Amino acid sequence: MQKVKDILRHKGDYIESVEPSTRVIDALRIMAGKNFGSIVVMEKGKFLGIMTERDYSRKVILVGKNSSDTTVEAIMSTDLPRVSPDDTVEHCMALMNRLRIRYIPVYKEENIAGIISMTDVVSATIVQQKETISHLQHYISGSQG
Repeated sequence: MQKVKDILRHKGDYIESVEPSTRVIDALRIMAGKNFGSIVVMEKGKFLGIMTERDYSRKVILVGKNSSDTTVEAIMSTDLPRVSPDDTVEHCMALMNRLRIRYIPVYKEENIAGIISMTDVVSATIVQQKETISHLQHYISGSQG
């Protein structure tokens, strides 16, 4: 069973972050440059939230705000659950499905250790399923001969 630490080991634990006072347009430029769908908001090394493309579209564009005048603090998502490196991928998928979120912060004790996305969780699930299929194929072909 795959765990969150397996995802972080594969993708790395690098976290792109901005200060809460960062203008939304500047955060979007960073996200676009890195091809990220979200960016972590931190202050003095403390995790405050995540600004996502969904936050931007729903809390800036749809309500007529200006991304040059709005800070990430005003639109970031803050009520996210935490997971640990030892949590299972299945647990994360269930959490993301139930809460309809696409990103979850990973904490090791009280420190942020990374961010995982729905894409990370789906990819890990696909890899695990392929491994299971391969093992079953080897088992079946070995037991027939």
